[in-house]
Amino acid sequence: MTDAVLSFVHRFEPATRQDVAPLLLLHGTGGDENDLIPLGDMIAPGAALLSPRGKVLEGGMPRFFRRLREGVFDEDDVRARAAELAAFIAEARAAYGLAAPIAVGFSNGANIAAALLLTQPKVLAGAILIRAMVPLAVPPAADLAGKRVLLLSGATDPIVPENNAVRLAGQLRAAGADLDHRTLPAGHGLSQGDLTLARAWLQASGRAAA
Repeated sequence: MTDAVLSFVHRFEPATRQDVAPLLLLHGTGGDENDLIPLGDMIAPGAALLSPRGKVLEGGMPRFFRRLREGVFDEDDVRARAAELAAFIAEARAAYGLAAPIAVGFSNGANIAAALLLTQPKVLAGAILIRAMVPLAVPPAADLAGKRVLLLSGATDPIVPENNAVRLAGQLRAAGADLDHRTLPAGHGLSQGDLTLARAWLQASGRAAA
């Protein structure tokens, strides 16, 4: 299928099962629209996969928003880019006939997914946030009641301090999200444990193939 011309460069893989929720795949720094397609296939076989490429370049590497330095984000840009991504999701849903997606984000992609939840709470059906950190020090009031979120942190992650992940978990819970926060024996990279937990979480919600 030819991908529609939308506001983000992206890749779209149509569903082969209609009983599986679509996934919005959000790559980490230096990734692109192809990076997380295999992950999506593994954790939700048959799901429609929508994978945009971040528009911000840092040293030539795509990202979803600007940062001032490692771990310090340009929060005005975070808000603007979250709104821009929300508009793209609406475009893609119309173009491809999709239900509200579940975001699956890694690192920078997980951070923009968290920002979407906190600033555009109606856009996503839920989210799997892998190695996410706080995107906004003081997020706006958001109503995430009924939205399931899986936050997967790494016990030896050199980029996301434990207290930062705990703060993000607190923000999401305060907004009413049904949050499951797990800390894995892993660093910042993806691990087999992430795949296993993500797939089980999707199956438990009835949104992925068994």
